[in-house]
Amino acid sequence: MATYSFITGASSGIGYAVALKLAEQKRSLIISARRQNKLLDLKKQCLKNGAREVICLPFDIQTAKGLKTLTDFLNKNKTLKIDILVNSAGLAKGTELVSKSNIADWEAMLNTNVKGLFYTTRVLLDRIIATSGHIVNLGSVAGRLVYEGGAVYCATKFAVRAFSEGLRMDLKGTGVRVSNIEPGMVNTEFSKVRLGSQQKADLIYDDMLPLSATDIAESILWCVNQPPHVNIQEVVIYPTDQASVGQVVRGVKSLKHKKK
Repeated sequence: MATYSFITGASSGIGYAVALKLAEQKRSLIISARRQNKLLDLKKQCLKNGAREVICLPFDIQTAKGLKTLTDFLNKNKTLKIDILVNSAGLAKGTELVSKSNIADWEAMLNTNVKGLFYTTRVLLDRIIATSGHIVNLGSVAGRLVYEGGAVYCATKFAVRAFSEGLRMDLKGTGVRVSNIEPGMVNTEFSKVRLGSQQKADLIYDDMLPLSATDIAESILWCVNQPPHVNIQEVVIYPTDQASVGQVVRGVKSLKHKKK
């Protein structure tokens, strides 16, 4: 039986790009997200790119019902092997100060970025241990530096960082590798989801050159393709036009303008 790479948040952004890159390596994939139509489109593209097999598993990582969908799938496929888990599902909602923020936005971030990632990892962990596999978590530079209006989102990414470090300790001796990928500004659907409109999202990347989903996917592939004795524990990735959180070069000094 084939051994599969499992990708959450595969319907768009970094998860989508990771699936395409893994497909180029002729791997068998399980792709998951809420939007089944997007997964079906991705499946076609992955097969075209060279994937051996692609299983679509639509479920909402935020909900108990979604977790049950995953456990039911595993119970029906008891011999299925998984060697790579890419926890790409994640989101940010709102930029208000804590005193003015929406609790529903907090719930969405906590349920996706923290609970969803933790629970998915736990459910799949025995299979990953069995293959001495690799867990890749999508953190953020927001898991290292906090900024105004991002207290809860940053807290979720600090949690991902802590979970990655603790998980690596708990898995010592199993051969399982754990990597935490921490990007800066990446131009995906992320800002549109956070701000509620494409127009507002475009302003975030105005007059600068952000990272692309493919940039991050290629970094993830570099991590998983290292020899088994090499564990890339953390990768912090900024675009050159971003020196740190809140420090962005725009206008004539930006690489975007130099490349024209």
